[in-house]
Amino acid sequence: MATTPSLSFSIPQRVLHWLTAGLVFFNLLFPDGMNAWNRSMKQTGAASAEQVTSANIHAYAGIAILVLVAVRLLLRQVQGVPAAPAGEPAIFRSVAKISEWTLYLLLLAMPLSGAAAYYLGYEGAGDLHADVLKAVLWVVVGLHVLGALAHHFYWKTNVLRRMTVG
Repeated sequence: MATTPSLSFSIPQRVLHWLTAGLVFFNLLFPDGMNAWNRSMKQTGAASAEQVTSANIHAYAGIAILVLVAVRLLLRQVQGVPAAPAGEPAIFRSVAKISEWTLYLLLLAMPLSGAAAYYLGYEGAGDLHADVLKAVLWVVVGLHVLGALAHHFYWKTNVLRRMTVG
């Protein structure tokens, strides 16, 4: 991936980042509609209209995440990204790259596995989605946030600013 001399991400990149973050947190914090639909389908083979609606909201947010991440990756290819701060230790630069690409992979795998479970009925994909990938996503998102905060408060770099105000 090419880096650019720019000190911050473009406005479209920042907007896509925060829209994606909002939808990810929505689906991580409020999966109850999908859980209720899943329980009902397993127990009775049917779900109420409210359960279907709630499950659909969760699914549509996941599809939106998939689309937003695809556009973000395309923008990355076209516009590049700012270079890592010069003062960042090499080990943390490596950890940042690994966690960044792990996050992208998870943001693609989560909606795809969820769609495979919900729309195609692959129960194993649902277990992977709701148990393994969800737990890993929480950890990686936590590391992402801690890394941004460490840059801002400890190393005093512009990493947090370049994804917020530019």
